[in-house]
Amino acid sequence: MTPTYHVSGMTCASCKAKVEKLITSLPGVVSAYANLETGDVEVNMINHVSFEKLQEAFSEHPKYQLSAKMVLMPKVEESEDTRSWVEIYKPILLIFFFITVVSLAIQLRLPAFNLLLWMNHFMAGFFLVFSFFKFLNLKEFADSYKMYDLPARYIPGYAFAYPFIEFGLGILYLLNIEPLLTNSLTAVIMALSLVGVVQSVMDKRKIKCACLGAVFNLPMSTVTIIEDSLMVVMSISMVFQLIV
Repeated sequence: MTPTYHVSGMTCASCKAKVEKLITSLPGVVSAYANLETGDVEVNMINHVSFEKLQEAFSEHPKYQLSAKMVLMPKVEESEDTRSWVEIYKPILLIFFFITVVSLAIQLRLPAFNLLLWMNHFMAGFFLVFSFFKFLNLKEFADSYKMYDLPARYIPGYAFAYPFIEFGLGILYLLNIEPLLTNSLTAVIMALSLVGVVQSVMDKRKIKCACLGAVFNLPMSTVTIIEDSLMVVMSISMVFQLIV
């Protein structure tokens, strides 16, 4: 739900940032975007937040006055998705297929199959490809990601930084730089992401999965759990192989 309100009293970029911070501090609010020229503020909510609650956010800042008039974004009627499981998740399946084939093809040049090297290349391909789709529309990805990811909910800017983190991990895996540190970071980051995904799926919340950014409209489901779990298992497995 993304209603638009009007806030008077915003005169500079600092005011804009203050208004956005006050609104996003409320439970149920994912993000807020204030337009300094028009005074309009778009509020992205997980659950409906009453006008009275929004007013309370400005109780200690009388300079800013919230207008009761709001304009709701046009509601899109949800229709039951009749596509098969394979049709819905075809993009992810194809990506995993291509990454697997390419990483296995590299092994053909070696005298014997190297499991650790194969996992390195697979993880590099995974993070580089998935970060690419997120970079196509950073803002929309961040808005979707904050709706279910735990760190993104509580750490300002984390949702925008996440594609850069994925890209960086992809480069580290590709060049095999500090493998122990790289795999340890991956295990922690993907485990935290997994917690938020599991919570959303268990709560049966209908949320768009942000794994491929805003390019594909994929629902959050057990597929996302499997995807994140695979990354956690592989990274932990590589840590053990490196330290043993």
